[in-house]
Amino acid sequence: MALPAQGISPYSGGTVPDSHRVPLPLAYRGGPYHRGRVSSARRLLLWLPVVLWAGLIFGLSSVPDLGTGLGTWDLVLRKIAHFCEYAVLGALLLRALGRELPAVAAGIVYAASDELHQRFVPGRHAAFRDVAVDAAGVLAGVLLLQSLPWSARR
Repeated sequence: MALPAQGISPYSGGTVPDSHRVPLPLAYRGGPYHRGRVSSARRLLLWLPVVLWAGLIFGLSSVPDLGTGLGTWDLVLRKIAHFCEYAVLGALLLRALGRELPAVAAGIVYAASDELHQRFVPGRHAAFRDVAVDAAGVLAGVLLLQSLPWSARR
């Protein structure tokens, strides 16, 4: 592979003065990969909804029996509710963290901890399929927020 001529960037297709070049990996430090410092007020605005929503999920998980007596529909409606509440959590985590993978990972970890919590609540049980439904909800919330034309992140 031939090296480009001095002052020619192989990435931009044009000329870049040497004074504007930043050697890798330092080039990524100033870009969108590393954001500047976030003020305390901004951090509170980003994380307060996440904490409140996670608290709501924890509170609902502490209720011994949420059955409606609708038979099969009861199971379907509860799984839809699981999916939706974790989709909201996924979107809030993406908004707070600003990156998809950490938001999905944090949502799945919270879903697993929620199922562990339910194991100790009388009348409730922990189920791997609930973690899977919750994880799908987190992923859907992250993808939905990411696909919006306006940026609700950071």
